[in-house]
Parts: sequence; structure tokens; C-alpha cells
Amino acid sequence: MSDVLPAPARFGDYLELTKPRLSLLSVLTALVGYLAARPPAQPQKLAFLVLGTSLAAGGVAALNQWLEHETDAQMKRTADRPIPTGKVATGSAFVLGWLMCIASLFLLFAKVDALAALFTLLTIVAYLGWYTPAKKWSVWSTEIGAIAGAFPPLIGWTAGEGRVSALGWILFGVLYFWQIPHFMAVAWTYRRDYAAVHFPMLPVRDEAGGRVAGWSLVNAVALVIVSLLPVALGLATKAYGLAAAVGGGWFLWRAIVFLKPAGRDLAARKLFFGSIIYLPLVLGALVADRLLAP
Repeated sequence: MSDVLPAPARFGDYLELTKPRLSLLSVLTALVGYLAARPPAQPQKLAFLVLGTSLAAGGVAALNQWLEHETDAQMKRTADRPIPTGKVATGSAFVLGWLMCIASLFLLFAKVDALAALFTLLTIVAYLGWYTPAKKWSVWSTEIGAIAGAFPPLIGWTAGEGRVSALGWILFGVLYFWQIPHFMAVAWTYRRDYAAVHFPMLPVRDEAGGRVAGWSLVNAVALVIVSLLPVALGLATKAYGLAAAVGGGWFLWRAIVFLKPAGRDLAARKLFFGSIIYLPLVLGALVADRLLAP
């Protein structure tokens, strides 16, 4: 028996546990909701919103990895995460995750808005209590996860306005429909990893990929329609509408190319990277339009 103790976790290991890039997306989309609501200048509230959503996103990521560390260890794309590699103990991840989630709820409730704290709680519950276990038993796990992933704009919107009006729900819809082709592209690329741990998601069950690509296209069409609603409802100008139409048309093209059996793996990667480019461009155009329009 070896007497050598494992090296203590470094700050970088704990930071990796919070999935900073994915967490940043939640923070930025919450900011989009806040700015699109056009609240009066309140720097302190804005700072607490950023801090609270950052803590919630990081805490959820840590708890997700705690829940899934056994399956993570069996997949190539996740085997090098902090828990499977032994860099962070499971108990440490559990404690850190819950402390961050509780701190986020307290800050948002006390310093930002009660409804924003409620939507944050719904995000935590939906992601950890519904989406994470659904990955093991439901072909609809991606759609369930998209619900949790679409809440951050509502957190920001309620922080700015104190309620959810039409544009807030439109932002929820944009995030929801964007996530389906985005994650279908990811899941198709790593379908063998997911099959190895028996996750029954659509890209695992649909070996040919036709239904995966078709479902991605359906949601891409829905995304374009929802993204144009602000113009139809008089909530944004035609300048934003042009940006949304051009970006949406390009995104639709990437989803259409994904339909072709030949070169589907490459098309999936291009759809994934296209989704990463599309979202900040369209959301940024909406925020700019809302802040600059008279």
C-alpha cells in the first residue's frame, strides 16, 4: 500500500470544475436580458447580477460533474475532468457546488430581485433535478436541458424590469431553439461516447443521422421565426431585423447542409461553430438596437 497522498487540488482544478466557458454563456445571456429590458443605470445591481449568475452557473456545473463523474470517466471527451482524474475529490465538488448555488440565490434575492432569484432556482432545479437524470433515460434530454439553458435571459430581464414581458419570453425562445441544433451537432460528433455510457439521446438511437439533422433544421427554422418577432411586435427596429434575417439565413444553411448524408460529420462541426458565431451576433444586435433606438 502506498503512503503517497494525492496532491491537493489547485485553484485551476476548481476553476475547471465550474466549466468557465459554459458558465460564461449563462452570465452573458443574463446580461443580454438585463440590457434588453433597458433598466435605469444601477451599477451595484448589475454587479450583483453578474456575481450571482456566475456563482449559480459555476455551482450547477460543479454539481453536474459530481453527479456524472462515473459516466464522465468512461467517455473520452470528459475523462480528463477534475473528478475523474482525481484532481478534485467528489466531496469537495459537492460542497463547493452547493455553497456557490446557495450564495447565488441569497445575493440575487437580497440585492437584485426576488423573481430573478426564483428563475435562478428554477434553473438549478431543472438542470440538476430534471436534465441531468433525464440523460440516462429519455431521448428528450436535450430538449429538457434546453429549458434549463433558456432561463438566464429571464433572470436578467426580471432583474431589469421586475417582471417578464413579451421580449423576455422571446429571448427565452431564442435560447431554447438555438440550443437544439447546437447540442445535436455536439451529440452527433460524440455519439460513440454517449453510446458507450448508454445515454439514449437521439444521435445515439438514430445511427444514420437523418432524424438528428431534420430535428436540427426544424428548430433552426423556429429559431429564425422567434428571432424576428421583436420586429413584428414593434420591440426592435428593421436594422435588428436585417441582422437577425441574415444571421438566421446563414444558420439555416448550415442546418440544411447537415441534412446531407455525405460529409455529415464535417457538417455537424460546422453547424456547431456556426451556432457559436450566430448567437452573440444576433443577441448583440438586439441589445444594441434596444439601447440605441429612440
